[in-house]
Parts: sequence; C-alpha cells; structure tokens
Amino acid sequence: MIDLKVELPRLLPKAVEWAERQQADILATGIPLSPEQMVVARGVGVAQPNNIRIKLVDRLPLPEYPDLAAAALQTGLLGPNMTGLTLFYGIFICKHDYGNRNLIAHECRHVQQYEKRKSIAAFLQEYLSQIVTFGYSNALLEQDAHMAAAIYT
Repeated sequence: MIDLKVELPRLLPKAVEWAERQQADILATGIPLSPEQMVVARGVGVAQPNNIRIKLVDRLPLPEYPDLAAAALQTGLLGPNMTGLTLFYGIFICKHDYGNRNLIAHECRHVQQYEKRKSIAAFLQEYLSQIVTFGYSNALLEQDAHMAAAIYT
C-alpha cells in the first residue's frame, strides 16, 4: 500500500503529464457533445461546451507508470467500477454507460471545475490532495460534481 500523503508530491508531475497526453488524444480522436449533451454541459456551468470531446472506451485507461496506476486504483479514482474520467476538455466514457445523462452531467461538472482552475496541473493539485486527505467519495470537488449532476438531471 502506498502512503499517498507522502508520495503525492512525487506522483503529481507524472499524473499531470499523463493527463495532458490523454486529453490531447481525446481531443484529436473523440466525438463532440450531442445537442442534448451541450444543454447538459451548459446546465452544470461549462463555459465552453464546444471544446469538449468524448472518447468511448471499453474500460478507463490506467497510467503506464506502475506507481501512478497503483495510486489511482488504491484511491478508487480508477478501477473496474469507474465509468467516466475527465481530463479538462477530454472525457473518457465507458461505452456501456454513454447514454447515462447523470454521468455526462457529472463529468461535465468536472470540466467546469477545470475551467475555473484554468489548467490540468492546478485542478489535479487540488483534486488529488482532496482525495488523499478526505477519500474519493468525500473529496469536495467530487461531491460538487455529484450534487451538480443530481440537481441538473
């Protein structure tokens, strides 16, 4: 088991680099939001919904760095039960959950949170610190995304 409070400063640059590469791939190969999804994105506060792209996958990817992948699995950020992952304007969605309006709203709220912080690095610094401190489900940014999706959908 990784001591995430100790390891986060070392893992954060790897997480940012991985997230930036994944976002670039999603933006290059993903699909734009449908008109209905655009309404959802605006409803949860996204300023630039036209920038969002979704990449449909069978399962969410794990970082190729073993220590970063282990940390993501340990915290619950990634794993077999997760069906969406937002990396600024790039969103991974598992194919079997693509029609889930609540999931789209939740992930779009994370886009809004990235927009507010203006970079992947700034968002991940805050988000991962919250997950390490409070746990995935109790992280403030995660709770905000759950509430925004519940209110909107």
